Amino acid sequence: MSVLIVIPARYASTRYPGKPLVALQGATGQRKSLVQRSWEAAMQVQGADRVVVATDDDRIADAAREFGAEVVMTSTTCQNGTERCAQAVANLAADAEIVVNLQGDAPLTPAWFVEDLVSGLRAAPQSGVATPVLRTDGATLNALRADRQAGRVGGTTAVFGADHNALYFSKEVIPFTGPSYADGEDTPVFHHVGVYAYRPDALAAYAAWPMGPLERLEGLEQLRFVERGVPVLCVEVAARGRQFWELNNPEDVPKIEAMMVQIGLT
Repeated sequence: MSVLIVIPARYASTRYPGKPLVALQGATGQRKSLVQRSWEAAMQVQGADRVVVATDDDRIADAAREFGAEVVMTSTTCQNGTERCAQAVANLAADAEIVVNLQGDAPLTPAWFVEDLVSGLRAAPQSGVATPVLRTDGATLNALRADRQAGRVGGTTAVFGADHNALYFSKEVIPFTGPSYADGEDTPVFHHVGVYAYRPDALAAYAAWPMGPLERLEGLEQLRFVERGVPVLCVEVAARGRQFWELNNPEDVPKIEAMMVQIGLT
């Protein structure tokens, strides 16, 4: 079953313009752009047949080609990464059986997150889309809460049912938890990892639907599936001692750089 990884990257981010080209310093002091680090993360995924960067901006395209990535140009009208992935597949005339959307702001995504996600979708033939969730520890939960208290739009949380299909995703920290947790203690809150695996028919259908009110309010593309009653399979992945965070705001740069140093990411 062929797997295509698409890395959607746009320059005109509302919260962080030019984010894909922000340079991040690794453990050896080497600085690489966010999109390059995301591409390098994608290239580590076992079982991926093809990796492409999908963008609407020549600056990102030129930078991606320079570090060796395959690039597909997409329209400036794409409203989110899922729409950009759908257009990339159409423009490439790709016939992959599973399309992975590895967002260009998640350079710390371990390869096994994507590998486990693809395996989870393969094991659920009734599902058209799947996404990873990671149980938070106390330190991550406190970081999510701190973002919200400071008025920053940070990480996303997910709640799902006994069948592991998503009930909701939010930029708020859900579900409510009264007690506090020690840094290394497991909590009942799941951090949504911004990666998606789609079957081509589900991806094509998504691109034809208008944005719904919940997607618009939360700014979360996966809610378009939820609002349409399409099950989104939540695949729980294991941290294996690795920290995970996405680059949502300029304040996240030093945090991500510190994590890269900690894991020895060059």
